[in-house]
Amino acid sequence: MRERFPGSTTAVATLAAIAAAITLVSIHRTSAQAPSQSGDGSVGMALKTPWGEPDLQGIWTDETDTPLQRSPKFANQEFFTEAQRAELDRQRSAMLGRERRAERGTVADVAGAYNDVFTPKKRTGLRTSRIVDPPNGRLPPMTPEAQKAAAAEREFRLALLQATETCKNKESPCSGGKYDPNPSPRFAEPPPRYNTATINRYDGPEDASLAVRCLMGGVPEIGTLGAIADRISFRRIVQTPGGITMFYDVGQGQGWQRNIVMDGSPHLPAGIRQWYGDSRGHWEGNTLVIDVTNFSPKTDFQGSRQNLHVVERWTRTDPNTLDYEVTVEDPTVWTRPWTAKQEFTRQSEEENRIYTEPRCIEGNFGLPGLLHGHRMEDLAFAEGRGVDPRTISTISVNDAERDPLQ
Repeated sequence: MRERFPGSTTAVATLAAIAAAITLVSIHRTSAQAPSQSGDGSVGMALKTPWGEPDLQGIWTDETDTPLQRSPKFANQEFFTEAQRAELDRQRSAMLGRERRAERGTVADVAGAYNDVFTPKKRTGLRTSRIVDPPNGRLPPMTPEAQKAAAAEREFRLALLQATETCKNKESPCSGGKYDPNPSPRFAEPPPRYNTATINRYDGPEDASLAVRCLMGGVPEIGTLGAIADRISFRRIVQTPGGITMFYDVGQGQGWQRNIVMDGSPHLPAGIRQWYGDSRGHWEGNTLVIDVTNFSPKTDFQGSRQNLHVVERWTRTDPNTLDYEVTVEDPTVWTRPWTAKQEFTRQSEEENRIYTEPRCIEGNFGLPGLLHGHRMEDLAFAEGRGVDPRTISTISVNDAERDPLQ
């Protein structure tokens, strides 16, 4: 199996993480003081560390499913009714999802190695979208510059797919393109900009997606419904006097560590860029406010790269609930800033509840195998023993029914 063949090596670890993500676990109860008014006017629980700071420590996860953007069918409705949630849960539990196989023998069938055990559905959340501003729950319009960049990348990806069965069978990755049995003359071209997603080529490691290269996640950790990183996502917050660290256990072991500078110092110079940006935090009452800049141009969040600016607000509203609010802006990508909200629930502190370091076994073992396999295809074609590698699709596809939440 092309992009998925090493999945069996992480089955046990993946299943364990998924089970934690979809099961309502016992919550570790802690004592709390009475609610107090924070400096920004919000009401939060006055849980304090021994040195007097608001205590956000613990293991936290989102126990419900909420899409980033609101489905147009819910218009300006910010919250579901209980009846709507019950009906959506019923519809979603009946979905076949990855249990529905593609046509046997096709690349799509072979690439569909993960069934629904690996991409579970949680209960429907209270909100119709994580985005709360704009009020329609949708991302703001993209700037002409960003639209042009997105179109160029899309055109390049379609060109590399044109001679494959993905386009011949009119599968979703070829939407907007058309089948041409002649291999694309653009196959040897570099991408329009640094590649972060899957393209139909493995000439080198940077043709693979960031996740396959074990470069998963980032700030802010909110994305499209259905992504494994959203389904299986824990964060452990640890505080010390003068410092805060967050360890993210996401996806299939592509975890990462984040350190928040709390000493009041300014951001790094503009010429210093980091994969997860430069996080500078301060307290506003009981709310931790983190300003994040200096992202690398090799990262990507919804099309935004080095100009991404993120402001996060973390507030503990009761012993077992952590409210997260994030405002995102990039004037080169969106016509206005936008804001999203998410609610995390505290998890058990049981030993080994989460891994203490990233274990991206799939990428570490799989990517060299993928590159080696494609070199063997190149050799076979050169010796007249195989088909033209440019006509072979490396794009995994899952054309299952659409999630009602979307």
